[in-house]
Amino acid sequence: MLKINYSAAELRSIPSEKFVLGHSSSQKAARYSDHKIKEIEKKKDWEGFLEKKDFYPLFQSFNWGEVQKKLGFEIERVGIFDKEKLVGVALIVDVIAKRGHYLHVRHGPVFEDFRKSEFKCFVQYLMKRAGERGASFIRISPLFRKESARKDVFREFKFIKSPIHNMDAQICWVLDVTKPEEQLLKEMRKTTRYLIKRGASLGLKVVKAKSRSDLNFFLNLYQKTAKKHRFVPHQGIGEEFEIFKKDNQTELFLAKFKNKVISGALVIYCGDQAIYHHGASDEKFEKLSPSYLLQWTAILEAKRRRKRLYNFWGIAPPSSKNHPWQGLTLFKTGFGGEAREFLPSHDLPLSFLYWKTYTIEHISKLLKGY
Repeated sequence: MLKINYSAAELRSIPSEKFVLGHSSSQKAARYSDHKIKEIEKKKDWEGFLEKKDFYPLFQSFNWGEVQKKLGFEIERVGIFDKEKLVGVALIVDVIAKRGHYLHVRHGPVFEDFRKSEFKCFVQYLMKRAGERGASFIRISPLFRKESARKDVFREFKFIKSPIHNMDAQICWVLDVTKPEEQLLKEMRKTTRYLIKRGASLGLKVVKAKSRSDLNFFLNLYQKTAKKHRFVPHQGIGEEFEIFKKDNQTELFLAKFKNKVISGALVIYCGDQAIYHHGASDEKFEKLSPSYLLQWTAILEAKRRRKRLYNFWGIAPPSSKNHPWQGLTLFKTGFGGEAREFLPSHDLPLSFLYWKTYTIEHISKLLKGY
């Protein structure tokens, strides 16, 4: 039977057996058998590990942690070591919200090669940290492919599926941009190819943002888009742009018609991916279909940067014909490519307070049509 009401004393005593607090290289480390967990401070070490992965986890990037700090969240970057070898990393964000208090590991933990012993070590560490911080649950969403057998690991460690919708691009659409331009155009849907050419012939221009005022134009457009389509706007887009821009890891593409910004796309460059993370359009210019030329320009920039994949981000599940993202999905899939589906996020309840969060998020998901 799943126990979900751990006392503070029980949480503090989780590192039983060989799991003890110690010190390594003057850093605090948690140790379990041959494994230990300690903080990673150097960006080079962190990114060096992540860039070896086949599918780069955006929400585990070093700069994403900097964005969270800028937004006022406490974060922790830890490495999982087998003896002295780094075998896993996790960016942990302490979220204190109206709906609940939890430790969040989005797109993580990330392992070199998944081993149950390392996962167990990390879960025990998270439980201890949650107890120290007073969190009522833990939420993780490692990028495990849906077809993998690792979903059994969640059940074994008493995790349950999160009640939230696909907020971390659990199902995303990716395009191999190593192909020649001519082939990419040929493999698009006919309508998509036509609207790209039509946009250029109508006088649409796509430029890269160069100033804070350009960013403000996009943010204003984004707020209007959120209001129109009744979704909760993401917080911290400005901070995200400014932090990733310092490392040349982002571009904000703006589509203009007669010198007026009518559409925009914020793209993040991490590992071998270009990730279309945020978009906005002015509905008054919908007939011009600016997003098609905008995306094509972003794809060409990804090729110029020698990226392997252009990640269009989240799409609707194939089985959900009435999903709110159906129109967006039709747009994204028109460029060609394939779906990548990962296991959904999972929660580890630590207190009965978790069920308050569960209920709020479940109702919200139903009301939004997800």
